[in-house]
Amino acid sequence: MKNEQSVAIYFWLLLVPLFWGGAFVAAEHVITEIPPVTAAAFRFGTAGIVLLIFVLVQKKIDFTAIKKQWIPILFMGITGIFGYNVFFFHGLALTSAINGSLIVATTPVLVTLGAVIFLNEVWNKQLGLGLFLSLVGVVTVISNGSLTTLLNLQFNGGDLLFMGGLLCWVTHGLLGKIVMRDVSPVVTTTLTTIIGSLFLSIWSVFEKGWGDILYMSRQSFAEMLFMIICSSVIGFLLWNNGIKKIGASKSSIYMNLVPISTALIAVVLYGSPITFIQIIGMIMVILGVYLVTFHQYWKNRRQEQKLARIENTVMNK
Repeated sequence: MKNEQSVAIYFWLLLVPLFWGGAFVAAEHVITEIPPVTAAAFRFGTAGIVLLIFVLVQKKIDFTAIKKQWIPILFMGITGIFGYNVFFFHGLALTSAINGSLIVATTPVLVTLGAVIFLNEVWNKQLGLGLFLSLVGVVTVISNGSLTTLLNLQFNGGDLLFMGGLLCWVTHGLLGKIVMRDVSPVVTTTLTTIIGSLFLSIWSVFEKGWGDILYMSRQSFAEMLFMIICSSVIGFLLWNNGIKKIGASKSSIYMNLVPISTALIAVVLYGSPITFIQIIGMIMVILGVYLVTFHQYWKNRRQEQKLARIENTVMNK
C-alpha cells in the first residue's frame, strides 16, 4: 500500500505543470482587464478562503505544530505567493518573456542544490543528468533552438526582478520541506496562501483596480475560476504534498514541464504555431523528468522484487 501511494504522487504531480501552465495562458488574458497584482490578490485570496473552509470542516489544524513552524510558514507566504508574483509581473513589464522564462528555467537546479546542501537530500549522477537534459530542453523550447536568439539576449532591471522572483520560489520550496516535517501539506498550503494574499492585497491598493473585477468578461471569470480552483487550490496542494513525500529536488524538476504545458495549451486552444525543434526540446524535458522521478522508482521496485524472490527461494529450501 505504501509503495502504491509513493508512485501515485509522481503521477499526481504531473497535474501541477498542467494547471500552472494553464494559469500562464489564462493570466495573460485576465490582466488585460484587471491589473496584475490585483488579479493575483483576488486569485490567492479566494483560494485561501476555500482552503480555510475545507481545513476547518475537516478539523485538520494542529496549533502546536503551527506554533512551532510559524516563522518559516510566514516566510513561505511572503516568498512563494507574494514575492514571486510581484517580482514576476513587474519584471515582465520591463523585460522580455524569453528572458524571464530562461531565468525561471533554472529553478529546479537551484532548488536541488539547496536541498542537497541544506536539507541533506541525495545527489547522484542520474539526478544531475535529468536536470541537465530538462534544462537544455526548456531552453530549446523557449528559444526555438536558435543560438542567435540566445546570443542576442540583453539583460536589464527587469531580469533582476525575475531573479528576485526565482530566489523567492526557491526559498519557498526549501522552507516547505522544513515546515511539513510538522505541519500537514493542506494546512501549510492554506496558511501560506492566506498570508501571501494579504500582502498582495495591500500591494494591489496602489493599482486601484478592484472595481474592474465587477466588469470582467465571462471568459476572464472562467479563467479566474480555473486559476483559483485548479492552479491555486489543487496545484499548490499537490506541490506541497510532493515536496513532503518525495523531496524538494525531485518535485522541482516538474517545474520544467510548465513551459511545455503552456506551449501545448497555446497550440490546442489558441492555434499557436509549434516547430519541430520545440518538439525535440519538449521530448528532452520529459526524458529529464523521467530520469529524475519514474526511472529511479521503477529501478528500486525491480530491486525489491528481486530481493523478495531470493528470500522466497531461500525460505522454500
